[in-house]
Amino acid sequence: MARNKKKRKAVKQAQVAEKDEHQRPEESRKIETYLVTLPSAVKKFVNISDMKNSDPSYNDSSEGPFGLGSVVFPCLQRFNNIEVFLFLCFLAIFVHGIMFALVDVSLKLFVSRFLPSDTEIFLLDFSDYFASFLVAMLVAVFGSRGNRAKWVAAACFVTGLSAIVFAVIYFNYEIIKVSTVESEDLCEEGKTPKVCGVTVIPHKSICIFLFIFGQFLHGLAGMPLFILGTTFIYDHAPTFTNGIYIAIEFSGVTLGYILGFLVGTRIVLPVKEAMKAVDHVQRLRILQRNWWKSFIFVGSASFSTSLLLFCFPSSLPGAQKLRLQKSKEPPTSDRRLQNKEIKHNLKGILHAIWCLLRNPLVLTQTFCKVTESLTFKASSHFLPLYLQTQFLITPNHSIMMTGMFIFPAYTVGRFFGGYIVDKLQMNNKTKMKFISVVSIVSVGLFLPIIFVQCETAKFEGINDDYDGLGRVGNLTAPCNENCGCTTSAYTPLCGRDERQYFSPCFAGCRASKYLRNEKAYYNCSCIKEGLASPDDEGQYIDAISGTCNINCLTLPLFFAFYFCATVFSNFCNIPALMIIMESVPASWNSMSLGVTYTIWRFIGAFLVTTLFPEASALCCNFWDINECGVKIRCWIYNSKRLVYVFMGIWISMQVSAFLLCLYGIFRHDYTVNGKTKSLDTPVNGGKTKHEKKKQEQLERVVKEIK
Repeated sequence: MARNKKKRKAVKQAQVAEKDEHQRPEESRKIETYLVTLPSAVKKFVNISDMKNSDPSYNDSSEGPFGLGSVVFPCLQRFNNIEVFLFLCFLAIFVHGIMFALVDVSLKLFVSRFLPSDTEIFLLDFSDYFASFLVAMLVAVFGSRGNRAKWVAAACFVTGLSAIVFAVIYFNYEIIKVSTVESEDLCEEGKTPKVCGVTVIPHKSICIFLFIFGQFLHGLAGMPLFILGTTFIYDHAPTFTNGIYIAIEFSGVTLGYILGFLVGTRIVLPVKEAMKAVDHVQRLRILQRNWWKSFIFVGSASFSTSLLLFCFPSSLPGAQKLRLQKSKEPPTSDRRLQNKEIKHNLKGILHAIWCLLRNPLVLTQTFCKVTESLTFKASSHFLPLYLQTQFLITPNHSIMMTGMFIFPAYTVGRFFGGYIVDKLQMNNKTKMKFISVVSIVSVGLFLPIIFVQCETAKFEGINDDYDGLGRVGNLTAPCNENCGCTTSAYTPLCGRDERQYFSPCFAGCRASKYLRNEKAYYNCSCIKEGLASPDDEGQYIDAISGTCNINCLTLPLFFAFYFCATVFSNFCNIPALMIIMESVPASWNSMSLGVTYTIWRFIGAFLVTTLFPEASALCCNFWDINECGVKIRCWIYNSKRLVYVFMGIWISMQVSAFLLCLYGIFRHDYTVNGKTKSLDTPVNGGKTKHEKKKQEQLERVVKEIK
């Protein structure tokens, strides 16, 4: 009975529906038909499109072959993939890093040879950063519209031109003065002091101009490499291999710098060959041929890499398929930028920059990159000074030891930072938590450095007063007042009295010679105590070149803590870069990196040049003052003041990164999803707080009506 009633009821409803259908106008029935069939048609089109893109033989129109224009060889198409591009991009950045190091070492030669003003030193050193600051946004805007691989190739070509400019300087002009190599600062009574006056240096203007021009070209070449090369790799690599790919790319900078630094320090002053040469032209060739040969080698490597990079198309095979796969992943970009395109006019570009500056994820990670860069710059500037002051290491050795520990730690931190976030498949919020943790851990590893100290040796004129005959802060005493000593060269030596002296002249030494690859000094009027040992000829040695051995056993512990702290502080490099690209749509990647590098280079070019030198000058105890009364350089620093300034800058940078990431974590959900936690959290039967409030108001109105 019940079943029959249900059948009759269904038949009755069908008849009523059919009657209503005939009564409705024809136009209404057509609209309903379209509303039913259109979604199914779209679904069929999507299925066809997915089948087409899932076919391995399918290629997008922008996915071209590997070749130079119309010259395409089928046997070379095996190189048309992201792995080969990554290798060539690594080589390009590796050569760029070698140029960084060679230019840094060359700068010291230029300063000692041409005695430039403070303004000229600023231009010589930071014209690279200034050029990068000027062109970063232009490269990001126009480079993203064309073939990015060819932009990277052009940047590699410009790097080669920069190397040729530096090679021309060393090939045509005398940069290294032989007279400074051959002279020795010994005590000579009746020595006439230098008179203040203007020194005319030949070819100074043209050499400084060429140096600045070469630096400018080097800065121009850097932006396509770091912006467009990175985004090209990011677009052609799967999501959870991006970190390791970009880490490999950026490790080329530090590895290249290490190689260039080692090459530059080995060829800076070949003393023995210079002493054997007699003719001036021959001496110039011996001293400088290794320099221009090094730059020619760098230029040749850049041109060769550039030729190969020109063969890549704007999109590699499989790029469209990978792009579709990434589009199906959970959204990570700012919801306000979704479905927005950058208009390529001045108003559209300025609006895009304004949108990126309002994105908290981009802005916080940009300043995380800045703090990481400033930490590295602080280490490069202050660590050699700290080693000279705290452990009495000579300037050359302190610079070498700084390079030996900073750059490997920098490379290891960058590489494993990218490897860890890929291996653990971190999202942006987890990456920011990771950066926060490693920043605090790096501070915890850095703090014990303040307790790693050594017993300071007696330094005559600096912390000792020549047995009461002189005074602290003045290197001159009765034993050396007639020697005509100058502070233009810091060549420390250790006397048999276990005391350290600024130079052989201030120790009153009148003779010297080499003994078993070590320089010995004789007849030193300021050294009167201690056991004197004879040499092979029976002459008694008063002093040996170099600092005194203070038997410091804590130096390895210092470098252990410092190495670990530097590794952890650089874990944030690649994750921060990935967050910047992942927090914007794919078409905005180059623009976001352009904003990042513009801010980064501006702060690096202007803040570092004023902050760090002024901070270190406040810690100086003894200056090199020339005959005109002008402070040239600081030789001796106050150890306690220096360590507090160094640690203050280093720790403040890491704490800033920690606070920036905390703010990024707090704003992440609202930026990506447009909802805060309080609005997303259901309460009382699955209703949000807003829905509960509306229901309570409705119930209150009903009660009032009743």
